[in-house]
Amino acid sequence: MTDKRATDQEFLEFAVKALVDNPDDVKVERKIDEMGVLITLDVNPQDMGMVIGREGQTAKALRTILRVIGARNNARVNLKINEPEGSTRGERSAKPAESNNDKKSIDDVIGSI
Repeated sequence: MTDKRATDQEFLEFAVKALVDNPDDVKVERKIDEMGVLITLDVNPQDMGMVIGREGQTAKALRTILRVIGARNNARVNLKINEPEGSTRGERSAKPAESNNDKKSIDDVIGSI
């Protein structure tokens, strides 16, 4: 009987391709260094929400399973999900701080009605 175990990279690729709408855009790279194994994941920008999940729960689950696979092989496995090009995530977090200076008084709001 042959023992064919799926590698961490194969597992991640299979799981993510099952989740997303654009499976052909999924790219998984695996690098080994002194800190352990680093797996980087690239997906289509439209599929980012499916990979991250609500409040990051899907990404957290994928990381947990990868750590279990790594523990079985005596390796530390980490997952990095690359932010797609053209993302505005960083810009959104900066806007609320800027808008604090642009607050209107109640008189201005009522006057514009």
